[in-house]
Amino acid sequence: QVELVESGGGLAQAGESLRLSCVDSGRRFSDYTMGWFRQFPGNERREFVAVITPSGDRIYYTDSVKGRFTIFRDNAKNTVDLQMNSLKSEDTAVYYCAADRFPQSARKIVVVTAPEGFGSWGLGTQVTVSS
Repeated sequence: QVELVESGGGLAQAGESLRLSCVDSGRRFSDYTMGWFRQFPGNERREFVAVITPSGDRIYYTDSVKGRFTIFRDNAKNTVDLQMNSLKSEDTAVYYCAADRFPQSARKIVVVTAPEGFGSWGLGTQVTVSS
């Protein structure tokens, strides 16, 4: 059973925007840090893009997307979105939504960004940016 479902991927020209959305049906959503990761073509590892803590008080981005991507969450709707602006060809990847393995309360002050720290994953959505 897939608990996380992504949508919003597709084809864009360099400089354009896309918004990815993820709906979570598998947990008490407001207790968990949520993240977006991406997997580049030919690469087996999923790489960190952005995370947001349950209340949204802490947000982290990988350096390559800072100032271009924004992560949002709506705890009432169990959704986490990734607004991607000023897209570049190097953003081409499959994007995955993920939920932390543990409630943020168990992590105390630590916010994980490594994919190993996330226990539930969506199936991914393809983003292709042409230059």
